[in-house]
Amino acid sequence: MSDAETTIATYRVTLAMPLRQVSLCFLMREQQVMLAMKKRGWGVGKWNGAGGKPEPGETIEETALRETWEEIGVVGRQPALVATLNFYFPYVPVESNWNQQVCVYLLRMWDGEPAESEEMAPRWFDVDRLPLDAMWADARLWLPRMLRGERLTADFLYDATGEGVEAYRITP
Repeated sequence: MSDAETTIATYRVTLAMPLRQVSLCFLMREQQVMLAMKKRGWGVGKWNGAGGKPEPGETIEETALRETWEEIGVVGRQPALVATLNFYFPYVPVESNWNQQVCVYLLRMWDGEPAESEEMAPRWFDVDRLPLDAMWADARLWLPRMLRGERLTADFLYDATGEGVEAYRITP
């Protein structure tokens, strides 16, 4: 086991509950991906996909579709689950609930045109020109791979600043 895997495994055993699931959804057209600038809340000022927490009784796939509608104004069809990302924040009190499992979906079919909302401002990017320096630190480690067609499972352990990745493990 690598040092990163040991660090992650050691932290995981300290968790009393399973990670809460949240969704993340990216629109794709040809060699472009839709990213949106977060305008408020957690992650403000960062580019990301649309997504969020499920409402009671909602599946995580339903969450991805609802959040995509609410945040960028498109109705997604046939979402494809392409990655499962586990995020750990050992320096943040567990009750803050930052630890989470992100289910990442790609949408290649949707109705409507992406539009800015109070929460997000969408923009198309070429997949080989991603604004990785303006995204969460983990994005540079997995997003290009996922956009090249890899299905991924990954663990990311964030550092004390909450901005840098201290340890990670990615498996195709």
